[in-house]
Amino acid sequence: MTAEHVIRAQGLRKVYGKRAALDGLSLSVAQGQLYGLAGPNGAGKTTLIRTLCGLLRPDEGEATLLGWKMPSTRVRSQLGYMPQDFAVYNDLSVMQNLEFFGQLYSLRRAQVRERADELLDLVQLTDRKRDRVGTFSGGMRRRVSLAISLLHKPRLAFLDEPTAGVDPKLRRSFWDYFNALADQDVTLVVTTHLVEEAQRCHLVGFLMAGKLLTQGKPEEILAQTGTDNLDDAFIVLQERGEVPS
Repeated sequence: MTAEHVIRAQGLRKVYGKRAALDGLSLSVAQGQLYGLAGPNGAGKTTLIRTLCGLLRPDEGEATLLGWKMPSTRVRSQLGYMPQDFAVYNDLSVMQNLEFFGQLYSLRRAQVRERADELLDLVQLTDRKRDRVGTFSGGMRRRVSLAISLLHKPRLAFLDEPTAGVDPKLRRSFWDYFNALADQDVTLVVTTHLVEEAQRCHLVGFLMAGKLLTQGKPEEILAQTGTDNLDDAFIVLQERGEVPS
């Protein structure tokens, strides 16, 4: 893992009406890190990811990814993005979805098939790859979306709630895979509203009301709060007044 920072954000602010979805947020993430962005629904996690990816323009502040100021088309081929909403075509089969998005990333058909074997095994949909996605449950469609986001071997991946609606065994497999990617110097930012789940990350940021209130290695946050797990750490920070109620 190198010390190069592939994500830098300074003073990001995004306002909807009278509500600040991002409120002066700054962070940096080094290459090969698995960064867990934890917080309750409505904390600003999705807005932050969409802003970092260049899908939203901040009202204030700026972000750079892989050395390029966002938004920039120069980094698109190196980014993986899994939105919280299902980014799939329901009328296509799983394999047809992968082939379609593979074409967008200029992958050859043989490359798509090779990657599909690995990713469909990961999301446990190998036996359903010929089935139309529209017949799937929400959790299964989310798994297809995850496979699509990692299809082109991105250097940097933003995964918004990838484990939502996933059973505990498969959730563990996902986190093991994310850590394996980080070992290969892929940088991942993974959001979750399950605070304890973020303990599998190299770094954790607690987000609340558009502010990054605490971040650090899980063991550092536990030591800071005198707790044994991140759920309890979040509660302690809330009781200290460091996290708004």
